Amino acid sequence: MSSRKLAVGVSALILVGAIGGATILVRAAVGQGGATGLSMAEAKARPPVTKAEYEKWQTAYTNWGRWGKDDQNGALNLITPVKRKQAAALVKDGITVSLSQDESPEKSIDNPNPIDWAMLNASQSGAGDRVGWPGIHGAGHTHFDAFAHVFFGGKMWNGQPVDGVVTKENGAAKASILDVKNGVITRGVLFDIPRLKGVDYLEPGVRVFPEDLEAWEKKAGVKVGAGDAFIFRWGRWARRAKIGTYDVGKEQAGLDNSVIPWLRRRDIAILVWESPDYAPRPAGDELGGIAVHNFVLTHLGVHIVDRANLDALAETAAQRNRWEFMLTIAPLAIPHGTGSPVNPIAAF
Repeated sequence: MSSRKLAVGVSALILVGAIGGATILVRAAVGQGGATGLSMAEAKARPPVTKAEYEKWQTAYTNWGRWGKDDQNGALNLITPVKRKQAAALVKDGITVSLSQDESPEKSIDNPNPIDWAMLNASQSGAGDRVGWPGIHGAGHTHFDAFAHVFFGGKMWNGQPVDGVVTKENGAAKASILDVKNGVITRGVLFDIPRLKGVDYLEPGVRVFPEDLEAWEKKAGVKVGAGDAFIFRWGRWARRAKIGTYDVGKEQAGLDNSVIPWLRRRDIAILVWESPDYAPRPAGDELGGIAVHNFVLTHLGVHIVDRANLDALAETAAQRNRWEFMLTIAPLAIPHGTGSPVNPIAAF
């Protein structure tokens, strides 16, 4: 796709392509974004993506049909045997780090659906316990989203109709978590945006733009690309450690919706983050909700590891000044499931 400036100022419209005769325009800054990305003033001045732009992107940036009309794997197709071997070659020190938040059976404002855990027996000869997830996709659980999790207009990934395929009675007949039973091994690239900005964590409502992501790549000396896991940290758990529990649905930073074309161009295979939105939202935001989450999963065909804890990963990466590593993710083999608890592992 070609790009052409149409206006100059705080923001401009960029021609990024034409689909079926329709011109696709994207808001973007002109002449902004320094060594630490956009300033707070520049970020606040950036207008939100409109509903009309978002709807056009569903044609301009969709991956539906890219790997065949019956494809169930989406961007996992980009993780080839060669890609896995390249990822394995990144293991130099033999150090492993979990990207999972510890599960808790205690209900709290940021863990409204805690796990159901209890000991079944304990004796001199052994012990056993029980664990259950009343909601795999809950705010307190690190989990892997299958394509059967969210839909656009009654269609899930690759334009597959949902009607009769995903039901309350029988679960997901297609695009379930069982399609990822063989797991994921690929190159992970961490984007530690608080470190870029020189803070412990981003404040609620802060939007992260493509300029910020590219400023981080320049600082870190890495670039996310085809088949990679894009790992985005804004500091959710670091904020919790400092101020205590809080309603992450009402107080969070996150990726601005304008990153969608950027993510499509980079051709990532997996998205890993601490939370799927930003809040509070700016005035005039027409999309609300989790627009990036839904678009990435359904239209880009990119699976998501949601609610990860990236603090230990960030510390380990900073100690080595290495922001790329081998990432391994192994969802549980749950027939008809829309997701799975996971404990992703980074190996340096």
